[in-house]
Amino acid sequence: MSLRSLGALCGCFFLVVSVAALAPEVLRSSGAVPAYVAGQFREPAGFQQSASGQYFVFDRRGHTVYGLDAEQSSAWQIVTIGGESGKIIDPTAFAVEPNGTFIVADAPNNRERIQIFTPAGFRIGGFLLPGRLKPRVVIENSVLNGIGSLQYTGTSILISQPETGALISEYELNGGVHRTIGRLRATGHEQDPEVHLALNSGIPLVDPSGGFYFVFQTGEPVFRKYDAAGQLVFERRIQGREIDALIAGLPTTWPRRQTSEGELPLVTPTIRTAAVDPDGRLWIAFTVPYTYVFDKDGDKVRTVQFRGAGIMTPSSLFFGKNGKVLVTPGLFEFATR
Repeated sequence: MSLRSLGALCGCFFLVVSVAALAPEVLRSSGAVPAYVAGQFREPAGFQQSASGQYFVFDRRGHTVYGLDAEQSSAWQIVTIGGESGKIIDPTAFAVEPNGTFIVADAPNNRERIQIFTPAGFRIGGFLLPGRLKPRVVIENSVLNGIGSLQYTGTSILISQPETGALISEYELNGGVHRTIGRLRATGHEQDPEVHLALNSGIPLVDPSGGFYFVFQTGEPVFRKYDAAGQLVFERRIQGREIDALIAGLPTTWPRRQTSEGELPLVTPTIRTAAVDPDGRLWIAFTVPYTYVFDKDGDKVRTVQFRGAGIMTPSSLFFGKNGKVLVTPGLFEFATR
């Protein structure tokens, strides 16, 4: 007897879900930067686009930001290597605003610095953050915490800074702190401050309909939504069969390594990157090759995999023009609808 028939006999209703419906949706690339252009970059860690159609490539290992024309037929250097003002050294993060201005976070002499540039690469502002860079969350020699996780709104800069006692610090463009948002989560490691702070590191994101998301990047995968005033709207724990093994394997102790800032725990991320699309849906990419998509209410609505030359684990996501998402590694474009 079928489940449907059995349900009719007992007056119950069953939700019958096919196995095929649970399978991840594979998004195939609709384009990519040509090899003769992409070959100029040593480690493309950011691939973004302004409203004018110009593309930007953040080459972390090359300490350079490049511009690409809308046809992706040529590339040119916009910001080049150097520790002095207007150049970048040991960069960790990069973000473009729709009008084409962009910011780069770097670390001259291990001091966290943020600089603001015009689309042509002229420096129009910047500031140093107090203290020195502490690499708490690291993957493949890339620092993801602190200025490694910044977001740029055009009028302010959002940074994950749990050492302030809050999840998000919103900086004015002159370097002043406008406000802090979000309370730290309990981790069970409060007695070890560096582990506690690492497990409260994450990715601050702007919701285009107003407010913010914060995605915890380490430990148990969780995200929170805050309104425009910085008040908590909801918190969601992330679950799914695709990440069951990842969560089951989360460590409870972390080896320590010697750094210029003393011994620090070696904490690796659970979540590699995240972004919000123009419709306010949150896309979260794990360190395994799956990306979950959540609607405005925090409900999971899609599970996707990105296929370029093969199945990819995105290191960055950016929603450009015409419903395309730009993905590294590989400098691929994908249609999201």
